Amino acid sequence: MWEYRGLWKYCGKEQIKDMLLSFQLLGDTDWPKEKILACLFALSNHPESHYHSVKISKRRGGYRTLDVPDGLLKKVQRNILHHILDDFAPSQAATAYGRGTSVISNAFPHTGKRLVLKLDIHDFFGNITFPMVLHKAFPGTYFPASVGTMLTSLCCLRERLPQGSPASPAISNLVMRPFDEYMLDWCGQREIAYSRYSDDMTFSGDFDAAELLRKTESFLRIYGLELNHEKTRLCTRGSRQIVTGIVVNETLQLPKEYRRELRQEIHYCRRFGVEDHLGRQKDTDQAQAGEYLMSLLGKVAYLLSVNPQDTWFQDAEKFLREELRKRGKPFVGQ
Repeated sequence: MWEYRGLWKYCGKEQIKDMLLSFQLLGDTDWPKEKILACLFALSNHPESHYHSVKISKRRGGYRTLDVPDGLLKKVQRNILHHILDDFAPSQAATAYGRGTSVISNAFPHTGKRLVLKLDIHDFFGNITFPMVLHKAFPGTYFPASVGTMLTSLCCLRERLPQGSPASPAISNLVMRPFDEYMLDWCGQREIAYSRYSDDMTFSGDFDAAELLRKTESFLRIYGLELNHEKTRLCTRGSRQIVTGIVVNETLQLPKEYRRELRQEIHYCRRFGVEDHLGRQKDTDQAQAGEYLMSLLGKVAYLLSVNPQDTWFQDAEKFLREELRKRGKPFVGQ
């Protein structure tokens, strides 16, 4: 696509059509050009007819409603993601949705700090509007107005960014890039670490929490975004500091409740045998011993990715892999 950068101002209608076709939004197809363009125009003019709502349970109770695109629109959005959006880099403060990012990379900068301030953006995706997507994800610098508008229409629902679209996470990072860069600069001057994992913002260091809160809130308002004050948390060194599920007080570690429950499960498997242990759990089918072991192994692998030096779970990982080998079950890393 980059051969069009800066040249689209001189393009006519046919060149703009060629630009749209070059994105291969429908993937490999033998459709004629006219049919591909007609399909894209139809999708962009009536995106609401290509979504359905899905409710998923929240970890702490309640439900979250996702607007999920149908197969055709999802394919187009995935191609927008991979053929267009992947060429735009988010801020280094954005630690969700990108290559090489994770809850671990989000938590790491906040290890061993005196204060950890956690803030949450209210209705994050729902408050990212059509104009915000158009100007930050498909700006006029790179796209003719008609192309940018079509791409934005293909990615928005009812003038908002739908949470169930495969393109929405990357778009949200591009929309938030100016905010992230401003906060990185402001915090950097004060030796405050800042990271953002989707709608979760974390600050750590030695700072005036009230001043930092006011600064963040005032700059968010410029974007039409607000804080969810019910989720604001200030954690001192004397309390447990958890960032995206990881304890950061001294070294990165998963919460002791998680480690204790996982250690107990593995202990019972060793003591009674996997099948006998599962037989004691009324809601678990003994025939699913292999799947149960795979689940435990996944949890252990995650724990070791956070704290690779945990020798107890290093040994547990060997035990689980051996149990899987006995049952002829493949596992990652085999």
